[in-house]
Amino acid sequence: MYLLRHGETEWSRSGKHTGRTDVPLTERGRELAVAAGRLVPELHDPPPALVLASPRSRAQDTARLAGFRVDAIDERLAEWDYGEYEGRTTPEIRETVPDWTVWTHPCPGGESAGTVGRRADAVLADVSATLDRGDVVLVGHGHFSRVLVARWIGLRATEGVRFAMEAASWAVLGHERDVPRLDHVNLAPKGRP
Repeated sequence: MYLLRHGETEWSRSGKHTGRTDVPLTERGRELAVAAGRLVPELHDPPPALVLASPRSRAQDTARLAGFRVDAIDERLAEWDYGEYEGRTTPEIRETVPDWTVWTHPCPGGESAGTVGRRADAVLADVSATLDRGDVVLVGHGHFSRVLVARWIGLRATEGVRFAMEAASWAVLGHERDVPRLDHVNLAPKGRP
């Protein structure tokens, strides 16, 4: 199973929490998406058995620019709902909530880590049932992809803090004798634009 984070947006570049807001890719984000598609050439021939994308255009555009045909939009691949913190940076949030992180504190009006973890579990259960048909590519977002990684290897959703997923990077989730393992995380082409 391959996870691809969307390319750079104005908000991701500036550190704004971007859940529900549909912010487009920057030109650099588009270039990164193309480069990400070249990083894993074996995924193109033959193509993956299934490609799912978040409902946000930045994820769908990243999939297309990376050379994939999206089979379906999966609402569950949407980014963490940051509620009242949507569009705000961590330093801005910390002006009123010292030491705040999405991993350790609530998002008023948004999702809890437990809710995001259950959503990730549902995606992983459904996708795992299709892996016998071939590779699966999930195109989504930074925080949610990190939760997918954590849940895949049996960690709590909040342990996603331990993994990085930069713009247009890959994570590869595999198995060893039916035990889920993390093969790669934050995989990006050298000499990124």
